[in-house]
Amino acid sequence: MGACLLPEGISVRISRKYAVVAAAGALLSVSAVTGTQAQASEAAPRYQPEMVRALAASLGVSEDTAVQRLERQDAQQARLAGLAKNGIAADGAFFDATGRLTVNADDATEAAKIEKAGLDARVPARGQADLDRIKAKLDTLAAKRVPAGVASWGVDLASDTVTVEVNSDRGAAAKAFLAEAAAYGSAVKIVRGQEKLSPQAVIYPGSRMTFNGYLCSVGYGARDRNGKQYLVTAGHCVEDLPVLSYDNVRFAKGTHSRFALGSRSVDMGIAAVDSGNSIATSVGTWGNGSSVAVQGSRRAASGAALCKSGQTTGWTCGKVSSYNVSVTYTDQNGGPDTVVTGLGSSTVCTQGGDSGGAYISGNQAQGMTSGGPSSQKCTGGVNSRGSSYFQPLDDALSYYGLTLNTN
Repeated sequence: MGACLLPEGISVRISRKYAVVAAAGALLSVSAVTGTQAQASEAAPRYQPEMVRALAASLGVSEDTAVQRLERQDAQQARLAGLAKNGIAADGAFFDATGRLTVNADDATEAAKIEKAGLDARVPARGQADLDRIKAKLDTLAAKRVPAGVASWGVDLASDTVTVEVNSDRGAAAKAFLAEAAAYGSAVKIVRGQEKLSPQAVIYPGSRMTFNGYLCSVGYGARDRNGKQYLVTAGHCVEDLPVLSYDNVRFAKGTHSRFALGSRSVDMGIAAVDSGNSIATSVGTWGNGSSVAVQGSRRAASGAALCKSGQTTGWTCGKVSSYNVSVTYTDQNGGPDTVVTGLGSSTVCTQGGDSGGAYISGNQAQGMTSGGPSSQKCTGGVNSRGSSYFQPLDDALSYYGLTLNTN
């Protein structure tokens, strides 16, 4: 194996219109992985201690109770995965505040089958499939004209609505968008008074400057069918397919991005990792050199516990809010607004420079930081309060035909 990268600054060169860049959370020195440590990891607790402490702090419970919640969450997720294998239809599922998983059923017969499998069930007025159709129509409307002032719109399974968050409805495009949304009646919930959102990129003081030297955070390593290694990241971190550097030394080159400033976009992208470098299969937690092993990329249900690693705010935790969210990002340099679709939302606190950073639930990789409220300030530590949006990893792996590297 070639040399790995250490979790410090990464700088990159990208376009003048939208420069970003990355720094680490998911990289590990090759010298830090020894045989002794590998043996120790085999006997390590099932859940990484930092994650347990973070969840306990955010819920206000003991660490034992937090572990019990994670175990219940995993057991319920496993039952949910087993429904399809047994021919039982599910129209979406979500965790409530107590950690119980509720599964949407098409009718009472399906609900009875779900409950027999050991899960709570309900027959909603709409369900995920219907809500996804409404949300897709709003996406089509936004593609024609960016609804500046409408911060986000996405499916919220718990409330059985498409939730639209608004910071200003003064513009004609926003008014037209909201009028279209309101036509769906109780299926759409409009929430006002939200902050403007932006992709979380920031210039990094002290790093080697290029013409556009900016910062992001490292995401996940994956491989194609031929074994070629890639970094999976936020699309806006590699928008113009830049050379990515660690400590002023190149380690990867952007190859694909679905993000384009001013256009309807998806915030996923990849970079080819140079020979001799590698991306670790553990997520750094920014505490005493510890890390969380990556064992898969099974998507966590809404309401599941979630943590992220990023170079600006370190290790912060919360929960998954929802999926299939679209947002309007305001360019911090005065450029055009950009609608980004297909995101997950969370209560994890992030700031500029965290873009591309790794989200993980238990040992299952979930995605990469996309953006969040522009003026948000995290207080520091795992229990920072806030919100953020992430690009689901499973969608990116599927789109680019890659396989996640696991521990």
